[in-house]
This record gives sequence, C-alpha cells and structure tokens, in this order.
Amino acid sequence: MFTISSQDQSQSSKPKVVVIGGGFGGLQLAQRLKNAPVNVLLLDKHNYHTFQPLLYQVAMGALEADSIGFPIRRIFTGHDNLTFNMAEVQKINPESNTVTTNIGIIHYDYLVIATGSNTNFFGNEQIAHFAMPMKNIPEALNIRSLMLQNLETALFTSDMREKFALMTFVVVGGGPTGVELSGALAEMRHLILMKDYHGLSKHDMRVYLVEGKDRLLASMSPQASAKAKEFLNKAGVSIYNSAHVESYDGFYLKIDNGKTIKTRNVLWAAGVKGEMPDGLPAEAITKGNRLYVDEINRVKGYENIFAIGDVSAMITGELPNGLPGVAPAAIQQGAALAENLVHIIKGEATKPFKYVDKGTLATIGRNKAVADIGKLHFQGFFAWLLWGLVHIFSLIGFGNKGVVLLRWAINYFTKNSDNRLVVSYFNVETRMMEAEAK
Repeated sequence: MFTISSQDQSQSSKPKVVVIGGGFGGLQLAQRLKNAPVNVLLLDKHNYHTFQPLLYQVAMGALEADSIGFPIRRIFTGHDNLTFNMAEVQKINPESNTVTTNIGIIHYDYLVIATGSNTNFFGNEQIAHFAMPMKNIPEALNIRSLMLQNLETALFTSDMREKFALMTFVVVGGGPTGVELSGALAEMRHLILMKDYHGLSKHDMRVYLVEGKDRLLASMSPQASAKAKEFLNKAGVSIYNSAHVESYDGFYLKIDNGKTIKTRNVLWAAGVKGEMPDGLPAEAITKGNRLYVDEINRVKGYENIFAIGDVSAMITGELPNGLPGVAPAAIQQGAALAENLVHIIKGEATKPFKYVDKGTLATIGRNKAVADIGKLHFQGFFAWLLWGLVHIFSLIGFGNKGVVLLRWAINYFTKNSDNRLVVSYFNVETRMMEAEAK
C-alpha cells in the first residue's frame, strides 16, 4: 500500500479537498470550487456520473444505458484545480486525515462524503438475494435482462403455474421509483407485449404494486397521490397500500395482508440507506445509515469532514427526518458547501444551509404525470410534458440530451422501443435453480 500525499497531487500550498462520490452533490460541489483557492480530488468507483431519475427507463428498455451516463473526466475538462481518480474508498481515517482506497492512502485537508444511498432490504437476506434492486446502471440492466428472459421462457413453457409466475411482476415501494416502474410495466403490457411476443396475451401479464404507507407518493400532496393511484388503477396495476412484504423465496412473495403472489419478478424500490466507507464512529450515524450533519453540512464531532446528499442527515425542526433524498437537495447542498468551504479557508463566517423545495414531479406513463410546484398541484399531459423537459435539461452533456430527446420522440410516435436486448448481466437459470433449492 502506498500513500498519495497532497504534495503528489499539487505542488502548491492550497488546501486539499477530497470528495468521495460523483453523484449530483459531489459533482455540484466540485464544479463550484473551480476557481476557489483549493485543490480538489474527486473519487468514485465508477468513471461516469449516473442520472438516476431515468434508471427505470433503462430497466424497461426505453433508453440505452449510455444515454444516462456521462464520463466524469469530460465534465471537468479545463478545471485546473481538479483531479479525478477512479477508486473505491474502503476506510476513512480521521485521526490521520487520510482515506484508504484500493489505489492507496490519500491525504485530505477537508473531506466531503457524497456517496449517496443504496437499496435497503431492512435486514431480510432472503429478499435481498431474490429481489431486484435498481440503484445503478448494472442493476437496471439486470432488471431488463430478467424481465426479457422471463418473457422468452414464458413463450415455450408448458407449465402454466410457471408461466403465471414468469408473467407476474411485483414492484415493492410506492415512491416515485416504484410508481414509475409500475406505470412503465403497465404500458409495456398494453403497447408492446403482444407485438413482440406472439403467443403471449396482455391478459396473462399482471403488475402489482405493494406500498407500506396508506397512500402512494407519500412525500407529495394528497392530490398527487390520489391521481397517481387512479392512473395506475386504470392501467390495470393492482395496488396494495398499508402492506409489507414478509418474505420472497424466488417464487412465492408473501405480504402481511394475507396475500401470496406467485412471481419470478420482484423489483425492490421500498427503501434506501446511506452508503459510506468504514471509519466513522457510531455516534455520528443515525437512522437510515446516514451521517448527522450540522447547518453547514459538517459531520457531528469533526471540524473538517462534511457530508451531503442522501448519506447526510440534517435534522431540523422543519425537517425532523432530514432533507428529502432527491437530486435537487443534493445539488443545493453541494453548492452551499462549496461556498462555505471557501469561507472557512478564508476565516470568514459561514452561512447556514436552507433547502428550497422547487417542486416534485413523477410520471406514471404515457401522457400521465403528477406535479407539485409550490401551492400548485396538477396532473395529466401538462405535468408529463413538464416532467420530460425538466429531465432533459437536467441531463449532463449535450449529446445525452439530444439522444434521450430523440429516443423519447421515436418511442412516443411508434409506441415501441429498440432497446430490449437480453445481455449477459444476469443469469436467470441460476436464480431459478436457487429458488427451487430453497
């Protein structure tokens, strides 16, 4: 193991800011420090940024995986004070102001943890093994491969019980991701299934949505929740509210409302937890495996360690559960922390972070979405159009914006897509054998 010192990174005496994570918050922070009197080192285990709000469209075959990813190095072309290394951080060492990574030990003067979140299976190892999460591009491609391979198998199986399970899809979690996945599956059943899979009937494909709370989209307005449920019901999605998954063995999914569903397809969107390296004490960590931070995003107990985005928990009277786990919150935290780091370095007073909720959008399928913008609540085509525009403008890279816009236009007018390729990311046969063995 070798050490990468601050002198190795730069010959200047500028403070060194190490940012762990190239998500929305980490990128915003690094970009805002472009002309600051610091040297920035950004670390991420991938060499690309993922636009997570559109992962479900990769999973459903509506978009190519490359269209929602963008090389991190390209983002910082021309940033003289920024370096990027593709590395996995294994441990934070606060006592020595270093982080241990798979490429060596790296020194920092200021450390920013922007590692985001991962899927939370709430300690159920069986569900974690058999259900399909969707927090990154490889996992989205796994879902696509599982779904398409199961439909291919359903074409020729003579076991009607197995065919039923192969064509039954259960989405667990009624937040934006779960609602969008359910809507996309329902749309596929109505518009694509019988075109591509002659011999399969849309009446044999079932879509269920299981949500633990008493309404969908609980973080949005009651109007948005009710309309989302109405849209999904009309699309043929069976919804169970105030229901929790008890177990899933790869074939039988049991819910605490007494329902048992035979399915080979369980897509898990029911919860997240902060993802962070080892090294920080338990007293700095709160519910959801998140880091306690103060009003300037500084981690509890430290002067030079900060956290932003989904891995942070800024608990206030207005936000007793912390900031919402959405991209705008992470972006605003990144921008505010960049400003405060400069103030700290210059010995100036810092500014408390104040989250500004600019609104929430969720799409339920073709021409259907819900929107909460301040006191305005609206649904339908206009909300769907606004959702599309916001996501196009939020994508990084002109090429990605153009590719996604063109792909959406083609898909809209043809009511089809060309991205339903079965790739070797997921072995369905192995999973079935494991399920049978259970």
